[in-house]
Amino acid sequence: MTTDSPAVAQTDPGPTDAMIADVFSRGCTSRQALEAVTGRWGVLTVAGLRDGAVRFNALRRRIDGVSEKMLAQTLQTLERDGMVVREVRTSIPPHVEYSLTGLGHRVADRLVGLLDVLEGSVDEVTAAQQRYDATRGQAS
Repeated sequence: MTTDSPAVAQTDPGPTDAMIADVFSRGCTSRQALEAVTGRWGVLTVAGLRDGAVRFNALRRRIDGVSEKMLAQTLQTLERDGMVVREVRTSIPPHVEYSLTGLGHRVADRLVGLLDVLEGSVDEVTAAQQRYDATRGQAS
């Protein structure tokens, strides 16, 4: 006869708080990725890469107004988050191309839908801005 207690069946306690993604939580990785993607340059960079691999300067020309420094930082952040791949081509001269990963394509598809809505609603947005400015006595 042993004095050991009977084995207690181990049950899966379920996911811990650390494993549950919550974009509303300050420290959640999903919020950090959201901030990178939805910043001004993040949205345009992801959308600009949607059609395929692009060299840095071609992407910079496409995204009117972005500085070299900001584009480089944005690409690095998106690469770190697993949305962009940086590939060095061994050609003469060598060059670097950026493209989207599978995750990047899924995000880009959603962002492009948003961009389409906004571009298609420019007249509505302009009218709303004019009404708003008129009621507050501001010149546009």
